[in-house]
Amino acid sequence: METIFKGIFDSDYIMVISILDFLLCIGVSLIIGIFLALVYTYKSDYTESFEITLALLPAIVCVVIMMVNGNVGAGVAVAGAFSLVRFRSVPGRAKEIAVIFLAMGAGLITGMGYLAYAIVFTLIMGLMLLFYLKIGFGEKKIKEQEKILRITIPEDLDYTDIFDDLLQTYTRNANMISVKTVNMGSMFKIEYDIILNDLSKEKEFIDELRCRNGNLEVSIVRKEIGINEL
Repeated sequence: METIFKGIFDSDYIMVISILDFLLCIGVSLIIGIFLALVYTYKSDYTESFEITLALLPAIVCVVIMMVNGNVGAGVAVAGAFSLVRFRSVPGRAKEIAVIFLAMGAGLITGMGYLAYAIVFTLIMGLMLLFYLKIGFGEKKIKEQEKILRITIPEDLDYTDIFDDLLQTYTRNANMISVKTVNMGSMFKIEYDIILNDLSKEKEFIDELRCRNGNLEVSIVRKEIGINEL
């Protein structure tokens, strides 16, 4: 067991990295990257470019660490700068940033020559990520009932409390988030952030609203979480 978890670069003297050791570290890093990329695809929104980046990042960090002769401070500084380039213009979600640092950590361990530790670390963290996604850890239980309600009304209709009784009946919570004029000022469009009591009564709710607003446009859409929210 001690032999398995011994670093391939452990030595009391400075040595030149052999081509076999170099290829071995690169190979393990690529396998780790592919594993992390596959884990991330489970119940997650992703792009092709992010998946490729995630698959290659451990190998990139591994090479950086090996080329700075084990100087972890210099290696992390360089690899960290490379990995954060993606987030210069597009803010990353918390999960994306966590997986980026997970890939960096695995690459750092392989770059130091501790291949067995890198594999164990990646397996534990990858399986824990899958477990959290499977059980919906941190997920809101009422997410499907969170909606955006948009109602168009004529300009002569007072929107202040005209829908209050319907909102109290069909929603658990409702907050007016915007009001704007449309159609050259002849109509108002009101937007609410709502949580429906019962999804099966959504059509009934819309029919009631249409009776109040003169059969003008009514829409209920799914609430989306912004990509830049943590």
